[in-house]
Amino acid sequence: MIYEHPFNEGIRTMLRLEHLFDRLDELVRRDSAIDHHYALATMFEVMDVAARADLKSDLLMELERHRSQLASYRGHPGIAEGVLDAVIGRIDRSHAALNQLSGKAGAQLASNEWLMSVRSRISIPGGSCVFDLPAYFAWQHLDAARRRADLMRWTSQLAPLADAIRVLIGLLRESGHPQRMMALAGQYQQSLPQGKTYHLIRVRVDDDELLVPEISGHRLLVSVRMMRPDAEGKLRPATGDTSFELTLCQ
Repeated sequence: MIYEHPFNEGIRTMLRLEHLFDRLDELVRRDSAIDHHYALATMFEVMDVAARADLKSDLLMELERHRSQLASYRGHPGIAEGVLDAVIGRIDRSHAALNQLSGKAGAQLASNEWLMSVRSRISIPGGSCVFDLPAYFAWQHLDAARRRADLMRWTSQLAPLADAIRVLIGLLRESGHPQRMMALAGQYQQSLPQGKTYHLIRVRVDDDELLVPEISGHRLLVSVRMMRPDAEGKLRPATGDTSFELTLCQ
């Protein structure tokens, strides 16, 4: 299992959005009305997270930064030009699609009165009952293909945001090089080199170890403490020596 810890709020927001988009894609593919209910709830969560005014401009700047950095590698020995061009091409397409969005991601969805009526009730416990939202109750009883077509039409307006997030997170993860480390008595610390800015820590632990790493970090230090859940799920310090994989991504 891989645990990730962001160094800053921008990466934290991107990881949250990636998590929501992955869940949304999975739920839309299913057939049951209850899965499509939670797909709508997830879509509204995406809209809430994406409501930050500067999110779109920040993502566009990050895409441009990565494009410029990668373009500088052209002509270097050992660089596969075809692979480089493919990556830059995907960045360009993602940048263009996101740039064409007018306003915040999901702004057009906010003008859909039916969707907003569902959104206003769906976060209330039991708020989407038949007597509260009869039109929504009727929609849930449509056949799965019809509901899925509606969901795909609505979520398509969020697709440029999803693609930009996945491009940027993918580039960030690929920037790191995994190293095998040892947590002595369950504890590990590493000083970070000055002059380098890291954005994400990734910790891989073996599935059969039943360990949960508590990760903290800033620009000078990374700390990992291995924990183990007890019978009630409460985390307790693991005191044995543990091997794990650490990746610092910039």
